[in-house]
Amino acid sequence: MSRKRIFLIALVLIAFGIAYYFYGGSSTPNGQPSLVRFSSDDLTPLKSAFNDSASSIRVVVMLSPT
Repeated sequence: MSRKRIFLIALVLIAFGIAYYFYGGSSTPNGQPSLVRFSSDDLTPLKSAFNDSASSIRVVVMLSPT
């Protein structure tokens, strides 16, 4: 097998992995609350989840690529 073919196969596998990561859906382990998607238009679910757990440690992390 030539290097060019190995590189092409690796590139295709990486592309499928990235696509699955972003579009493959998500699930949580049993006993854990389901995942929630937030939008910048409505942060009410985040606020209520944050305020509901007042007796435990809470951390909000915002990451930006820039």
